[in-house]
Amino acid sequence: MTAAAATLKAAGRSSESAEQRDSAVEITGSLARRGASIRQSLGLGTKKHKQEPLEPVTEAMTPSEEQTEVIDTVLELRDTYTLPEIPPVPLSDSAVEITGSLARRGASIRQSLGLGSKKHKQEPLEPVTEAMTPSEEQTEVIDTVLELRDTYTLPEIPPVPLSVMEINKLIDMEVLEEAYVNLLSLCLEFQKEHQALDQEDYPIELVNKEKDLSLLYGTLRNKMFVIVRNSSALPSRNKELLVYVAYIILEEEKRQGEPGAMQGWRETNPFKGYDYGFNYEFNCCFHSEKVMGSSSLQPELKEDQRVLTLDNDFLNQIKDKYCACLQADMKTSLNRIIELENEDMWREKRKPVIDEGIYTSHIDMDIWTNIKGHVQGSRRIDVNLEQKVVRSCLEELKTFPKRFESAFVKWSSPLSNSSLWAEYHISYINSFSALKEHMESYQDTCPIQLGLVQNEIDGLTTRLSQAVMENFKTDVKPFLRRQMTGKWFSFNEDFSKLISRTETLSDQSKYMTPKHKQAFVNKAHFFVVKEYVSQLMKNNYSCKNRKNETAATKITNQWEELKEIFQDMNSTLDWLHPVGNQLSMIIGCKKSDVKQHLQPLVNNYPDIRKSHLSAVLYFRGIIRGREKHTILQRLAELKQSSGNTGNKEQALFSEIQAAVNTDCMAGTPFSCLSFIVPDS
Repeated sequence: MTAAAATLKAAGRSSESAEQRDSAVEITGSLARRGASIRQSLGLGTKKHKQEPLEPVTEAMTPSEEQTEVIDTVLELRDTYTLPEIPPVPLSDSAVEITGSLARRGASIRQSLGLGSKKHKQEPLEPVTEAMTPSEEQTEVIDTVLELRDTYTLPEIPPVPLSVMEINKLIDMEVLEEAYVNLLSLCLEFQKEHQALDQEDYPIELVNKEKDLSLLYGTLRNKMFVIVRNSSALPSRNKELLVYVAYIILEEEKRQGEPGAMQGWRETNPFKGYDYGFNYEFNCCFHSEKVMGSSSLQPELKEDQRVLTLDNDFLNQIKDKYCACLQADMKTSLNRIIELENEDMWREKRKPVIDEGIYTSHIDMDIWTNIKGHVQGSRRIDVNLEQKVVRSCLEELKTFPKRFESAFVKWSSPLSNSSLWAEYHISYINSFSALKEHMESYQDTCPIQLGLVQNEIDGLTTRLSQAVMENFKTDVKPFLRRQMTGKWFSFNEDFSKLISRTETLSDQSKYMTPKHKQAFVNKAHFFVVKEYVSQLMKNNYSCKNRKNETAATKITNQWEELKEIFQDMNSTLDWLHPVGNQLSMIIGCKKSDVKQHLQPLVNNYPDIRKSHLSAVLYFRGIIRGREKHTILQRLAELKQSSGNTGNKEQALFSEIQAAVNTDCMAGTPFSCLSFIVPDS
């Protein structure tokens, strides 16, 4: 090859290489310009950092084989490449910014909780589009609400409202507007009736109407909550209902502060009353999976990037703070229950409401509904949060029975002699027993905490029941102590008062729940029998001149009255019934016949001792002598032959202390031998 040819070939290669470099530079510039254009269309702006200028390409920057291959490919595609179809709707600014917003909010909440910032670097997430755009139905409802804000007029309120059941049915059937205007009509009716009364006159019918109003408002509010909550899942079905919800909210906005306005109408999510950080964070955690998992994500997004996750320590601290706030709210609600009871019942001295034949209060339903709402709300957030919420509620509820008791005792002590005092006690026995039954639904969730709550409730109901019983005992003891005395033969007023007080107790016990009523009645029955029989054991009086026959007749008649009362009260202590008649037979019979009446007494009451029978004989008029000794000896023989030590659950005489007769030295020496015989 000639030198000229070589020079020409070299120049050709140089010219071709220069042309390729020019093409590559042009393509690079075009790609850069397209990238800038795309960033601008997405609202991302331009790069903020300064880029160093590129050095000019010289001969020394000869491309490698791989780079030369890439350049050749670009040159081949230059005339054949076609840009993919441009989407009809560009990415929205809000969609592009959502990931950054989530990250910023998360960082803010972490800082407020003192958790610091994440140390590891997270790869940027691709923007989310379609999942964040409201549907046409939702957009239409929003527009309708905005238009109605200044133009909506409430339909005419009917002069006579529908019944409570009819209004409740309308709410259940989601006929919201008609239900609402009838509810307003019922509220106006209540206000007029209330204003027409004296302050001290508040009939039970008005109390019930007030509670009906509260329940109906609560039912309507809950129905609105469900409709709003389900609006995203069933937009077509709930579109019209959402509009009616908007009607009611707009009206309630106008009526805020007026008497009878609905409380809690703003509550459209389960996080009411708690830190907004929790509201955001839990919504972020549980809705981000739906958003990040949308099919509208860029194909390049990795599967493990589709869930916006938070580390477990962070979530646990959020849940702990959520439960702490909830427990504080629970304490406030429980204290408010005591305040309302004081304002509505104690100060006004209103009689308890009778529901299904028993005294009741609203306390158990208020507490149960409150806890149930918290638990259901937590379940919608996270099934693992539910147990923590139940535990927090139970821990706060555990201290409530004693707080309530303290406030109630402080108020009620001056009224201990009134029937209202006992009625309140019985209503709270019933109410807290019902609360205990309601709480049993959390047995599987938190058995330990529930057990502690149940112990506190049992302690309260026991103390309330004991208070009523002790009040009864204190009331009737003076009447019982004046039985079997010299005055007793001709004076019946004390026994009549005993019967009257017992009948009052019987009437009150009818309004107890069956479970508590039975135990209460049995205790009252045992107490009256024991105290009545005890009067024979005190050696206060000894019958003379055939007065024993008069005494026996009176004991028999009085015993029949007592037995009849406790049978009417459905006492199950039937084994107590024979003792009065058997003792009266010993008192009224001839001295020689006393031994014949011992066998039934020993059979029914094997715990009777010699001291008991000796006291009965003293009242009978057998104070000393051979007759008394032989009678006591016969008792010892019967007890020994029967071998029956007695049923501890049916022990009567072992609960009675008998007076000891020390007058034996005045009689024959043989009678004194009775003291050698053990008192058994």
